[in-house]
Amino acid sequence: MSKYLVINADDFGASGGLNRGIVDSHRHGVVTSTSLMVTGRAVHEAVAMSRDYPNLSIGLHWDVWGELERDFDLTNLAAVRDECQRQVETFEQRLGRLPTHIDSHFHLHRRPELLPFFQNLAGELGVPLRGEQSVHFIGGFYAQWEWQVTNLAYISVPTLQRILRDEVSDGWTELACHPGYASPDFSSVYLQEREEEIRTLTDPRIRQTIAELDIRLVNYSLHNTL
Repeated sequence: MSKYLVINADDFGASGGLNRGIVDSHRHGVVTSTSLMVTGRAVHEAVAMSRDYPNLSIGLHWDVWGELERDFDLTNLAAVRDECQRQVETFEQRLGRLPTHIDSHFHLHRRPELLPFFQNLAGELGVPLRGEQSVHFIGGFYAQWEWQVTNLAYISVPTLQRILRDEVSDGWTELACHPGYASPDFSSVYLQEREEEIRTLTDPRIRQTIAELDIRLVNYSLHNTL
């Protein structure tokens, strides 16, 4: 059985710097997929940029909080359901097609009271939902496992090589990442880390390791045709 790996960059559309970082990590590195924030301040730019990269599959990164600057009552399940539908409709209007997969900012879809809404949504669309169904999810490529405490070793080349060796097995796997450049239109506690992720994701040693491990680097568009 083959090893299929999707490397997905979250937060596409959140800012101009993040858009450029994601595209650079696709053009010059191993990112094969991204998730679009239809609520992002740079969503129009992201959509325009994506037209030049047909091999970058694009899913929906469901978002209601941004970088915690907005309020949304997650206990209002009717509002959650309506917002799910609205963001899918907005995605389709922006790109002229449906998302290739579904995930969410801060992994909100994983909350037990919200998960059924997203399971139903993904089922209706016939696309994978992060952490569910047949795609194994890897979220360990991240530099802040303690709030505002950065350890760049977690997103280094050796760490990503270890993840590829030890955590990518037969079947389908998604590895999440957050590449991006700092820019004036975006404020977050996770900024310098994003630029370090770009350096790792575009390092030729990563592609070499993927080849040595006989991993097939793919996107979600392929998954949805099988």
